[in-house]
Amino acid sequence: MPNHQELEKIASQVRRDIVRMVHAVQSGHPGGSLGCADYFTALYFEILKHNPQNFEMDGEEKDLFFLSNGHISPVWYSVLARSGYFPLEEMSTFRKIDSRLQGHPTTHEGLPGVRVASGSLGQGLSVACGAALTKKLNQDSNLVYSLHGDGELQEGQIWEAALFAAHQKVDNLIATIDWNNRQIDGDVEDILSLGNLRAKFEAFGWEVLEMDGNKMADVLDGLRTAKDRTGHGRPVVILMKTEMGQGVDFMMGSHKWHGIPPNDEQKEAALAQLEETLGDF
Repeated sequence: MPNHQELEKIASQVRRDIVRMVHAVQSGHPGGSLGCADYFTALYFEILKHNPQNFEMDGEEKDLFFLSNGHISPVWYSVLARSGYFPLEEMSTFRKIDSRLQGHPTTHEGLPGVRVASGSLGQGLSVACGAALTKKLNQDSNLVYSLHGDGELQEGQIWEAALFAAHQKVDNLIATIDWNNRQIDGDVEDILSLGNLRAKFEAFGWEVLEMDGNKMADVLDGLRTAKDRTGHGRPVVILMKTEMGQGVDFMMGSHKWHGIPPNDEQKEAALAQLEETLGDF
């Protein structure tokens, strides 16, 4: 069982992977990926009950994870590879023709770890609800996790699913919101304000938690607390405060790096700030 310092080292390597993948093809979404590296690392290396060596699409007797904001695929691909779902070298094929590592996760090439295509925003919570209800029907006590962008909450389907989850008492579901207040065109508050998210989810009948998504110890505590809150008749949502571009100083504090790659000089500047801990792919 890794401690939070060991997980921080893994997260640093994951951030290096993100920068290198996006730079190599001059395409992709580094900002949100960097911001969520701690969450993904904690989830896959400590919290999630999964078996990388025995991946099956039905996920019976395993926890399931669904990435709704699929454009942050680089962080997911890094963690999937680093936890053993596919070879590290495959990260060098990111966003290339015929690669299994498309810009948004897909299923037609059969990439282990990915159970649903995503990136068309707003759909992931509905998928997670269906998977969680299936586990209930099958008397499978494992949990379903999902991740969503805060800008994604501007999609109406999210709130339809939120109503459904509470009404159906989908209490084996833990949804997390990447609450960085950035989207591709600017700050969420300026584009379409979400108002009081805690009050909204509570009004919809959810159990609401908050955590700092860029402090590993807090992420671990938050996810463990969320697990403890399952099974009590209400779905659980974590409002996770992050910084877009976390770990790379010139990418932080702005929406600019939502979806543009670093150039050669910027890549080297970014990597100089991120410790290589597990070896680059």
